[in-house]
Amino acid sequence: IETRLLASERDRWVKRHKGAFDRVLVDAPCSGTGTWRRNPDARWRALGPGLDNLLPLQAEILASAARLVKPGGRLVYATCSMLAEENEEQVAAFLAAHPAFHVVPVREAAPQLSFSAHPDHLALTPARHDTDGFFAAVLQRGGPPPAA
Repeated sequence: IETRLLASERDRWVKRHKGAFDRVLVDAPCSGTGTWRRNPDARWRALGPGLDNLLPLQAEILASAARLVKPGGRLVYATCSMLAEENEEQVAAFLAAHPAFHVVPVREAAPQLSFSAHPDHLALTPARHDTDGFFAAVLQRGGPPPAA
């Protein structure tokens, strides 16, 4: 396992390692709305750089990380946000721009996580799961898409 901080698709390291990895995890910078349960005062503060800055940054990091994934490899996109703009919508935009990738349903990627209400991704909420809010989607480069 190798951990690498990437902030831009222009990173030279990304160019040198294009298509080299079986698995890549993107723990995207996000609004942190999923942590409000532990930090209730955070909801009254500004969202850091704000969604206007976060959304394009998330998209750029996700696109950059995608370049590292070899054919048949998987990319996991994760946030501690509960906002659709940072989660489902970000994944949908990525898939529209990267047709070589498809979603691997969370029940296929991690069958032990059967408590997720959504079949395509993991979405934890404080109200339903008694935990912080969290989102994760598994995206695969190439290979057959899962049967519906």
